[in-house]
Amino acid sequence: MLVKTKAIVISALKFQEKSLIVKCFTLSNGLKSYFVRDAFSSRKASQKIAYFQPLSILEIEAVHKNKGTLENFKEIKTAVPFQSIHTDLVKSTMVMFLSEMLHHSIQEEEKNESLFIFLETALTWLDHHDEVFNFHLILLLESTKYLGFYPDISEIDLPFFEMNEGVFTLFHEASALTEHETNLLKKLIDLKFENDQKIFHVIERQILLKILIDYYSFHLEGFKKPKSLEVLKEVFS
Repeated sequence: MLVKTKAIVISALKFQEKSLIVKCFTLSNGLKSYFVRDAFSSRKASQKIAYFQPLSILEIEAVHKNKGTLENFKEIKTAVPFQSIHTDLVKSTMVMFLSEMLHHSIQEEEKNESLFIFLETALTWLDHHDEVFNFHLILLLESTKYLGFYPDISEIDLPFFEMNEGVFTLFHEASALTEHETNLLKKLIDLKFENDQKIFHVIERQILLKILIDYYSFHLEGFKKPKSLEVLKEVFS
């Protein structure tokens, strides 16, 4: 089946000496993996590889056999030409980390148009703004709306957040956050991309990042902590 769709690059893994296996989150078909033959050997190799930087947004034409094997691109072009995401140190580190998080979070080959549109809109916002210190925190929390485990905020005034059930509770149970951690999470829930990015200091952002990674671990089977986490902490310290 010939498919034309937008696609967000989730990962690109070198295969043997010359080729790539590229995992994309597509607008039309959810998660798909593609084989890019001779990505490192042609005269235009640098241009070809540039398409597959973390969270690049592409317009692709591809052959989908839908047999559980690697698919093949026919044509690729940039759908959203980023100006700063892959050249700014903070932003590039952030998208490297987020691409790893999404790699372990988006697990189904099924269409999730609302998640795709959210990610595309968020990444476009990131590319056009300089105050982005909380961007990764907001994106991870908001993504849980589309992944199916956004916190139940119906009783948000209660003092503790219970991670396993994703609810606010009166009692500090074994899998609940402390009152201080819960208050930080409540502030994050109220935060939007355009709000004051200096609302948290460095230590608070690190606490929230740990909370979010733990929360993903509670709710996604087989979830792995990103290898780029330490790099992100270094850049934001």
